[in-house]
Amino acid sequence: MGELKNWYTSKTVWGGVVAILASCSHLLGVEIAADDQGGLADSLTALAAAAGGLVAIWGRISARKRLR
Repeated sequence: MGELKNWYTSKTVWGGVVAILASCSHLLGVEIAADDQGGLADSLTALAAAAGGLVAIWGRISARKRLR
């Protein structure tokens, strides 16, 4: 079985989110080009990974028990 990763580091998940947002934004009169959608998904993936790293660091700093 392959290596597991968190959902928020998946470009597929973020691509789906961007597709949904692009579709909804179209209803509001905002157009997002297909090329921009790919770049936006990459940026959101990187942002989510960075946020995950910050949460992990904060969790370790604020933990009440020490590591062995």
